Amino acid sequence: MNTHGSMSWRRALSVAFAVLPLAGLAADDPGLARSTVIMVAGAAGDQAYQPDIEQQAVAWAKASTDADASHVAIGTGPAGGTGDREALKEALAAEPKDGKGELWLVLAGHGTFDGKEAKLNLRGPDVSATDLAEWLKPFQRPIAIIDTTSASAPFLARLAGPNRVIVTSTRSGYEQNYARFGKYLAEALPDLKSDLDKDSQISLLEAFLSASYRTAEFYKTEGRLATEHALVDDNGDGLGTPFDWFRGVRATKKADDNAPLDGARAHQFHLVRSNAEQNMTAELRTKRDALELELGKLRERKPKLSEEAYLRELEERLLELAALYAGT
Repeated sequence: MNTHGSMSWRRALSVAFAVLPLAGLAADDPGLARSTVIMVAGAAGDQAYQPDIEQQAVAWAKASTDADASHVAIGTGPAGGTGDREALKEALAAEPKDGKGELWLVLAGHGTFDGKEAKLNLRGPDVSATDLAEWLKPFQRPIAIIDTTSASAPFLARLAGPNRVIVTSTRSGYEQNYARFGKYLAEALPDLKSDLDKDSQISLLEAFLSASYRTAEFYKTEGRLATEHALVDDNGDGLGTPFDWFRGVRATKKADDNAPLDGARAHQFHLVRSNAEQNMTAELRTKRDALELELGKLRERKPKLSEEAYLRELEERLLELAALYAGT
């Protein structure tokens, strides 16, 4: 994977302002929000794929432990009397709807699409994209929804929204063969080879890029026609962006209709954070992330600005970030 130009603003600023004291740091700060991971292991569709789904469940459980995140596993233990669909609904209902702690919802297994509705197959009644859209309506906190199933693309269009990152294994509901993307994504979570910007942590975007690359390599090596093409959406338009539109951690290819590209927000989602990130308060991270997103939007507007106007706005944003890191 090409990593030229992949250093993030976070990484650049950590170097540029290394001499400045970071304010508001406290590992035991009560404002440091805790993430929650809800891992849903659905039906395999074919027993040959059951080990992959189990591997994903184990990998996400370990990542949750490493992140000191709350972990909810559905579909891996004995079936409850109400079924896995109801267990998922209850788990979401029990979660805080506001706050800075990220909610990670991971769906693995076999998905279906009948031309109208996409579903994840569960023990008992299935769960649809419409179900999840309804259950997630009250949430204002940051959410990552990672659907690694076949026929998962309709979940992206249905669930996209503000402050959400959606990842799907397919770009269409009609890509209905078993998706291998989820296995590679789970393997990418702890693998520092996925750390494109070298900031000692793996973002959701970096895991997506690594898994997408390995998925494409699988089909190439096997001499098969690829039947899955993963997408990431983090700007709420429900269109998604494929991995081969990225150079490093930045999407550089332009859509034909000039639709905004994804990736910047997904690169701010880290389940297992570096030591530096762990020592920052949730409030400080939120402010830092907002400024980074502004810098990204400024970069997109650069061709429409004079050099003087661009440099002036760039300086303003960088000074704000410097002040934030210095605590002034």
